[in-house]
Amino acid sequence: MSQEKPLQQELGTSSQLASTQLSTNDAIEWAQHPSNPFNWSLWQKWTTMGIACWVTFIVGLNATSITTASTPISSKFHLSNNDLDVSFFSSTAWNAAAAVAPLVTLPLMDTYGVRLAYVTYFILFCIFLIPQALAENFATLVVCRVFAGIFGGTVQNAADGIAANMFPSHSERALPLTVYVLSLLLGVTMGPVLGAVEEPLGWRWIIWIQLIICGASIPLVIVFMRESRGSVIRSRLYKAGIVADQDEMEESPASILTETIFRSAVLLTTEPTIISMTTWSSFTFGLIFISTQSVPLVFTDVYGWSDASGGIVQVSIGIGQLLGFAACLLQNKVYTRSAASNKEALGAPFPESILYLSIPSTAIALAGGLFMYGWGIFQSHWIVPAIGLGLTGFAIITVVHAVTIYVTDEYAACAASAIAAVAFGENLFAAFLPLAAKPMYLHLGFQWASTLLAFVALLLTLAPVIIVYRRRGVGHKSIMVSTQLDMRPEI
Repeated sequence: MSQEKPLQQELGTSSQLASTQLSTNDAIEWAQHPSNPFNWSLWQKWTTMGIACWVTFIVGLNATSITTASTPISSKFHLSNNDLDVSFFSSTAWNAAAAVAPLVTLPLMDTYGVRLAYVTYFILFCIFLIPQALAENFATLVVCRVFAGIFGGTVQNAADGIAANMFPSHSERALPLTVYVLSLLLGVTMGPVLGAVEEPLGWRWIIWIQLIICGASIPLVIVFMRESRGSVIRSRLYKAGIVADQDEMEESPASILTETIFRSAVLLTTEPTIISMTTWSSFTFGLIFISTQSVPLVFTDVYGWSDASGGIVQVSIGIGQLLGFAACLLQNKVYTRSAASNKEALGAPFPESILYLSIPSTAIALAGGLFMYGWGIFQSHWIVPAIGLGLTGFAIITVVHAVTIYVTDEYAACAASAIAAVAFGENLFAAFLPLAAKPMYLHLGFQWASTLLAFVALLLTLAPVIIVYRRRGVGHKSIMVSTQLDMRPEI
């Protein structure tokens, strides 16, 4: 017996060594396997990313396009629009659902895979466009837009994770994230422009046109949206006997879901960096939705335009965003080049370097654009406030782009939860901030309402200035980050 025990220990040790060697070899094999999304060709990566960005854009149209038709919708459903535009509750319902739903749906997509859930959610989003167009009472319209927000908000926010699944390094991920931010912002910005068809065709055709566009996109999504979640692909290859599965799920889906929501809630309530970045980005994002309320007021009262013609003015914000996109591409170069001087994390850019453009953009373009939009209406020509809107569009994309990349890098150990927290704040501001737009512009006046927003923008500029000044975000000194979140990256 005394000889058997050492022999068993020796056999056990040999078996463990063999298993360890096998696992190491298989790990190398997976890292080099062509099915690994990190190893896909640029064509495969950008086809998948392009579909995700296109869907993000067309889904965003549904969030805001109906705001142009507030007058005929209010007339059809006998809504009171004295100080508070009740018809905007249909947009509030959409954005509120888009804020909450991804906290539940995105962790499930990370666990079970992206493709099947993504295709399913997009088809369900398309289905819920039909009852929106056919609604015979306001309650039906609002309920259907809640479901559209659930499914639409999920596919919108999934694009961020899809980029992380395919582009491993910071420098590679910067461009797809920039394109994603443009598609997100441009979609909700151009919604009121699409809504201008209400004047010749009626408000229901706003939804029917979206259904045509989205329905035609379903085959593209089915064909080109590949499974991009590496752990899910590896698990399938393991079942086929091709590679060993080392990424076995140690936690149940319920615990993963609870943990992600818990982390997002804690980050959003205890982390100074997340709180300040979320407030800054959310306010900026919410300005797009405020404009859907203020632009019709300004351009109908001052210049005598129709609601539909006022909606077309949103194009100026979109033009500003396109110019801002070009500026973000230049900022990406500054960001990636900062890696050469980063001695703390070799090869990784300084997270703060992505904020450099957004600081003057907020102080000059955003605040200045709001001042010009408010006080420019004294001019005889409408182009002056339109230029102000263009400047705000430029600033909006630079801020949201900077916050998206900064939070992803700064909170790499819990990036999915951090981004979920920011997205929650952005959609929440988009849902409820515009409800105050009409009362504010009517009671304060067009000039002082925009001035108030400009001063808030200037105040929020302090957050990124402090972060850059300290060189490292306050999140580094956080107990939450240094203890509870010291784990493998989520993306």
